[in-house]
Amino acid sequence: MSGEPNTRLSDLFGLAGWSKGELARMVNRQAAAMGHPQLATDTSRVRRWIDMGETPRDPVPKVLAALFTERLGRVVTIEDLGFARSGRTGKRRDVQGADNPDGLPWAPDRTAAVLTEFTGMDLMLNRRGLVGAGAALAAGSALSSAMYDWLHTDPALVQDAPRTDSPLHADPAGYDRYEAAPIGSQEIEALERSVEVFRAWDAARGGGLQRKAVVGQLNEVGGMLAYRHPDHLQRRLWGVAANLSVLAGWMSHDVGLEPTAQKYFVIAAHAAREGGDHPRAGEAVSRAARQMVHLGRPDDALDLMKLAKSGSGKEVLPRTQAMLLTIEAWAHAHMGRGQAMRRTLGEAEDLFASDKGDVPPPSWMQTFKDEDMYGMQALSYRTLADHEPAAAKHAQHFAQKALELRIDGRQRSKIFDYISLASACFIADDPEQADRYARLALMSMGETSSHRTWDRLREMYRLTGRYAGYSKIEDLREEIKLAFPNSPSTKARDVEI
Repeated sequence: MSGEPNTRLSDLFGLAGWSKGELARMVNRQAAAMGHPQLATDTSRVRRWIDMGETPRDPVPKVLAALFTERLGRVVTIEDLGFARSGRTGKRRDVQGADNPDGLPWAPDRTAAVLTEFTGMDLMLNRRGLVGAGAALAAGSALSSAMYDWLHTDPALVQDAPRTDSPLHADPAGYDRYEAAPIGSQEIEALERSVEVFRAWDAARGGGLQRKAVVGQLNEVGGMLAYRHPDHLQRRLWGVAANLSVLAGWMSHDVGLEPTAQKYFVIAAHAAREGGDHPRAGEAVSRAARQMVHLGRPDDALDLMKLAKSGSGKEVLPRTQAMLLTIEAWAHAHMGRGQAMRRTLGEAEDLFASDKGDVPPPSWMQTFKDEDMYGMQALSYRTLADHEPAAAKHAQHFAQKALELRIDGRQRSKIFDYISLASACFIADDPEQADRYARLALMSMGETSSHRTWDRLREMYRLTGRYAGYSKIEDLREEIKLAFPNSPSTKARDVEI
């Protein structure tokens, strides 16, 4: 007991709107349903949790997390409640404080525990039709400072992770989550193939339709990680967990579940690091940075990109370095830093061209091709054009080059290119061409479940205001307004249109 109020629990308790007596009764009922009928919580004990900072014993933190998750309609973890997770740790200790409430970085057994708990809560929200919103995104500087030293150390899976005499020991992460059993290389190969299927579906159709399946698969992998397999299998399992976590995060970001997405990106970085894959850990952090730019927080993105680049390790390939630099360039463009953006894109071009292809890229980099490089250049120049209109011509050039190469079914990327090109044409005072490409984007958007494409289209829509006198553009504006998804969140944002 700290003697100080648990402000995180107090804030969530206030949002939930319960009385202390109500919460005590619900804890007892929920615990009994989870197989702990002996629990007897009362009002005074709830008061000590909130007002005195007392940490309840297991299984109460898990029970509270489930109750608050259901009540608030978003994932609430043990850390969100202000409780430190119990269980064994290795040599690396979790450090939790006001500036690092999640106790980053995590020990290996805790990474698996967070993974299984978070995905379990996420699936519960899916089953009950709730929405994952209402939490705040952590600042990029906070995440970067919490993870910097840890990400720069050499992976030490064997030394860090607890072991017993049995090579198939079950860590606490697996308890009450998933009936895990030892698996072999064939099962892991099947999991790796499933990642490729999910990745292709996401690129073609957006994150909404398969997100639940990815989260469910990740939940099962978390249970598998509760067992200590031989090192070569354990590392591959961590790799699967990292890839699925990135996908879950990207799909969550794609449908507007931003705090959920950020949590998955952090989990992915931890999973990649536990598997000894520094480049993958850096790429996971770069996804969080890209998310920040999309949300209009480029300063946070640059903080995260410093971590992503420096933490990727010496084995990172030139093409991966180029990809990281394009995200940094986009952040500079968002802040109107044209010189920094051009310099960064120049470095990215040189690195991309220097990759001779003699070293096979990892599976997660095989989708960053010439067209993706052009697409990011187009996006950067189009973003800069809000500050420097002359940059629109460069955006048109790169967007057209990207579209010439978009032949592999990655529909969402093609839509983004159309929107970049249409936006650049509007800024360059070419409404005829802008109308053409905007309509091509609009025609394709019904085939995807990506909210991000609508966010970008909404940005483009605002550019049409100066052409309100053109009948063709007036028709386009009406078609766009009619086509916007009819959701409460969209309606609120459409007020700005």
